Amino acid sequence: MANTSFDIIVIGGGPGGYVAAIRSSQLGMKTALVERDHLGGVCLNWGCIPTKALLRTSEIYHALKNANELGITTENISFDLNKIVSRSRDVAKKLNHGIEHLLNKNNVHVIPGEGGIIEPGVVCVKDQNGENNNLNCKNIILATGARPRSLPGIETDGKRIWNYRDAMVPNSMPNSLLVVGSGAIGMEFASFYGDLGASVTIIEVMDRILPAEDREISLLARNSFENQGMLIHTGATLKSLESNQREVKAEIEIEGNIKTQTFDNVILAVGIVGNTEILGLEKTAVEVEGSHLVVNKWQETAELGIFAIGDLVGPPWLAHKASHEASICVEYIAGLESKPLDISKIPGCTYCRPQIASVGLSEEKAIGLGYNVKIGRFPLVANGKAIALGTDEGLIKTVFDAQTGELLGAHMIGAEVTEMIQGYVIARSSELTEEDLIHTVFPHPTISESMHESVLEAFERAIHI
Repeated sequence: MANTSFDIIVIGGGPGGYVAAIRSSQLGMKTALVERDHLGGVCLNWGCIPTKALLRTSEIYHALKNANELGITTENISFDLNKIVSRSRDVAKKLNHGIEHLLNKNNVHVIPGEGGIIEPGVVCVKDQNGENNNLNCKNIILATGARPRSLPGIETDGKRIWNYRDAMVPNSMPNSLLVVGSGAIGMEFASFYGDLGASVTIIEVMDRILPAEDREISLLARNSFENQGMLIHTGATLKSLESNQREVKAEIEIEGNIKTQTFDNVILAVGIVGNTEILGLEKTAVEVEGSHLVVNKWQETAELGIFAIGDLVGPPWLAHKASHEASICVEYIAGLESKPLDISKIPGCTYCRPQIASVGLSEEKAIGLGYNVKIGRFPLVANGKAIALGTDEGLIKTVFDAQTGELLGAHMIGAEVTEMIQGYVIARSSELTEEDLIHTVFPHPTISESMHESVLEAFERAIHI
């Protein structure tokens, strides 16, 4: 290998890793990126991007099935599952090539293989032929991401019992589907399969679905999904799964009672664990808690010269969080003035139908922290653009500090709210108050006007409700 010494070696080419490598090279550091699978990581290849391609199809299919409400007559609407899956994979492949181009453009040395630490400052890369190559570096950035969590005694088989990766490439459409876990991944797959006609059952061990969201939003989401025909059990635990060639038998405990049901397929969406095992961390002072690495505000581990970013270091498990951590980390290494990440200003988005988006504190958390809050609510049923589009289901909710006017949090459910949440993210990041937002002019007619009305309502100034 011609190049064996680098300023920075990044292990893992996902949305954190490739951003770290590009930013490092931009700052004049000789950079290598080690990737054993596909550039872009889980997000681009098996997560964020291809799932949105799938959801776009199910969204259009649902719209066509209900086009009569818009005065459009449609008959015999159908879909080709193979084409749906093929398009999703093509989207991922196209973006994968795009990442390769960006790395080449920025003079990053891309090294295929599995990377591990021999000792601080030395990375061993095992290539596809099983040969080892040692590389020297001043700094190592670990960005190996995470994988689906398994339940004790329950394993996916890729046939009847799926993880998220299996669920993205089905060979056939299930008539009945059990989704275990109601976080973002679980609810997006429930939405996709539900809109394509599957009978969907969801079980969640917590007392509500989407437990990371504001409680009011979670309840609205549940009501919406149940109106779509989904069966939802909260406070429910999967006890066992038994599969054969035809079906899966699930033993589920619901409020102390054991029920046995059969499904065509089961999706396990019960969280993730960090990919720490093959990194050679036992040869370093890097600390591991659970399955995640412990880092400080600059993404430094306890071992000098070793940094970690993204899903590997814990929640929130979001691609945009990983990418931002990458820039913070690299700029710190380069000696630039950087700003630590405030996770309360990171937006979270779930692309089910209806969409859900949020940033900052929920009402419950804000009150728990001692804030005297003002709450603004504006239903989309009162928004002209939403009514015109036929997408008037939803709510925009804002949480303010009554004393200072600080926007503590924003929570949204409805059509395209994942595109609107950034307005509130900017407001939080810029430390805008209710006065700034009240005097901001929103375009009409747009769904985003509901954001303005929610702020107005929090301070008893709403016009359209």
